[in-house]
Amino acid sequence: MSIEDIKAKIKPGLVENLINEPSAHYIHILLLRELQSSAIFTTNGQDADITTVGISAADGLVEYSPVMMFKRKQTGSDRRKGKELQRNLIQIEDTMDVNKMNQESPESILYGSAAGDEAISVTSRVMYDTAYSIRDSSVLVEEKFQNAPGDAFAKGATTAIREPDFIMPGTLFPCVVTLRDAIFEELIFVLAVTKMNKRYGAATSRIGRMENHILGIYFGIEEGPANLYLSQDAARRLAASNAGVSSENLNKVLHSSVLDIKKTGQMVKESFDDEIKTLNIKALTDAETVELVGFVKEDNMKEALKIQKEKAKEFFDRVNEKPKGKKKAAKNE
Repeated sequence: MSIEDIKAKIKPGLVENLINEPSAHYIHILLLRELQSSAIFTTNGQDADITTVGISAADGLVEYSPVMMFKRKQTGSDRRKGKELQRNLIQIEDTMDVNKMNQESPESILYGSAAGDEAISVTSRVMYDTAYSIRDSSVLVEEKFQNAPGDAFAKGATTAIREPDFIMPGTLFPCVVTLRDAIFEELIFVLAVTKMNKRYGAATSRIGRMENHILGIYFGIEEGPANLYLSQDAARRLAASNAGVSSENLNKVLHSSVLDIKKTGQMVKESFDDEIKTLNIKALTDAETVELVGFVKEDNMKEALKIQKEKAKEFFDRVNEKPKGKKKAAKNE
């Protein structure tokens, strides 16, 4: 199938031109984020972000504590990558300062910005949610200590310094990135960011290497399953593949030392596909997904950004038509 054929197929999830009122056009990118080096996901600067939830087993409820990858850890990193790409490909400068973002920037029109000199705020049309590890934090979080620095051969007793909790390589986070009321070129841009961004969390110049496996692309008029559900159901399905969803088998999955990335990805996709059977959401085939993701190359990205820039300017000019001095919000909600 050609790119034009794929574009026509996912048309129900896209808009032709940027609009200022919500119109229920959704594109969902199903991901399995695979941590390939240690990473730091912490709110207080020390402890890993974790929570406690339950998973239903055949013989009761199993509690476990997954690691959380808060949505801001995803959006902040993806936005930096997006601004980097447009700076390289179409020479548009932009900043991460929300009050000083360049509103002629395709990235800021898509991901959102506060009111600038033109007194217009733009709400993000790329939707993220917190992602949850499939396995329990007890097998994923590593505490490290180091002695106080010094270069003497012999020295007295020193107090060990605790470093922030590290999330171990091999941690898997099922998640969905959703575009709302986006044009086709914006989808190409988000796929480029997702495909090319490799760093998440703190201290990304040294750690935080991540691989984003794109499992599927979906389109429709509503949102799909939540990230937490996908993590829980993937664990259940992995347990079911090994003699049933008993509490014992489920705990073996949750506390296993490693998960098979290919098998886990298959379980996450099956979970999403089964859940949307009762929703107004349809899927590209695996072959169509591969074709569309493969289309995301430098020349096509550059052309998509140019079109984004033109349509963003048209949108910005249109919503900015107002009496001088009056503030108007342009929210793509």
